[in-house]
Amino acid sequence: MIRRIACLFSSMLAAMVVFAPAAEAAPTWAPAATATIHPGVQTITSGGQCTANFIFYNASDVFIGQAAHCSSTSAATETNGCTANSLPLGTKVDVGGASQPGTLVYNSWLTMQALGETNANICAGNDFALVQLAPADAAKANPSIPHWGGPTGIGSSAPLLSLVYSYGNSELRLGITALSPKIGVGQGTVSGGWQHNTTLVTPGLPGDSGSALLDSNGRAIGVLSTLGVGVPGGVTNTFGDIAHELNYLNSHTSLGVTLATGTVPFNGSQLPLQL
Repeated sequence: MIRRIACLFSSMLAAMVVFAPAAEAAPTWAPAATATIHPGVQTITSGGQCTANFIFYNASDVFIGQAAHCSSTSAATETNGCTANSLPLGTKVDVGGASQPGTLVYNSWLTMQALGETNANICAGNDFALVQLAPADAAKANPSIPHWGGPTGIGSSAPLLSLVYSYGNSELRLGITALSPKIGVGQGTVSGGWQHNTTLVTPGLPGDSGSALLDSNGRAIGVLSTLGVGVPGGVTNTFGDIAHELNYLNSHTSLGVTLATGTVPFNGSQLPLQL
């Protein structure tokens, strides 16, 4: 059974080249040690909790990424972004560490539906959204992944049995951040390059939706999208490919965003537990 790692509602405890926007100088980031906004913070959209993946920027604004399905109004089992219902652009999103809500300015599901997208691989794999930070909060952001460091850039795949890294922040962990860092292995790239299957320790849970995936070199490769149950090997997580998702965004909008690289060096050799 495959299902979206749907946002955890507050009522529950329960080889494609990226479209290159015009080069912009990266903002001056807050120090990683004191930044309150960074990959891995919780985002809450209309009561649904997810985990932010990466920081992005363009000439004027700073954004934080989440999964498109974090603003879905359809069932958690709805995995087709070309038919699922979503909240509109302009929806306010609470971002952990921010002084005021951010604004949903891009949702791949809404964009695909507006374009009449019919490619099954794209409809299944393109699960990405951007939340624009208020200017005062942009100054509090740092793009480094907690515990692991990076991202060092954008990668393209997670080869079979290669090491991969993630960081989830589900409310189901009751604030135990030692359980947030994840390490696992790639199980292959599928859906025409649009998705990466992985096995993680521990698996992504509801509320981890949107989490970042890094390859063995610390490159950004994915955004947590679905949980697979009952497949060979047990539980798997599927991540949308960030290179494809960014290419789609920059090809069909005027946002022209760039993924921000971390200011903390990537270190995949440490233990996954955040002690």
